[in-house]
Amino acid sequence: MKVFDFAIKSEDEGRKFYEKLANESYLPGLKKIFSMLAEMEQKHHDLFLSMKDGESPEMSESKVLSEAKSVFAGMMREKGTLKTIKHDIDAYRLALKAEAESVRQYEELAARETDPATRKLLLLVAEEEKEHYNIVENIHDFVAAPETFLAWGEFSNLKEL
Repeated sequence: MKVFDFAIKSEDEGRKFYEKLANESYLPGLKKIFSMLAEMEQKHHDLFLSMKDGESPEMSESKVLSEAKSVFAGMMREKGTLKTIKHDIDAYRLALKAEAESVRQYEELAARETDPATRKLLLLVAEEEKEHYNIVENIHDFVAAPETFLAWGEFSNLKEL
């Protein structure tokens, strides 16, 4: 039960953080990405809550990464809107640390977990948290240096969209 309690609390805190970023965002694209991340954290929360209640929920495939790519592509075309970015870059750094810590903790919990179904779920959530990290990292880079932003990694093919 402690595994589920930890995961539920962690996902709830993540959801609240991304909702705060979405509410404070001046760019519709960033607002949408942060809202999607908040929704994913809520889905993880609900998933762990169901497991704590003894259910065996299925985890659906996340589309947040592909949707974020599309939003970034639109933002790249609207370079004039970048002047409206007024966020404290530290918020994105905090999000990066939180996502990296989530990945580490879920992988550690999975390594210690004896139930195969729970272990598999923890590893799947860890993979989604890695996707969240990648998205936030691209936002950080985009906000930190919009004039020289170079999409890479998962976003390396933005111009192909």
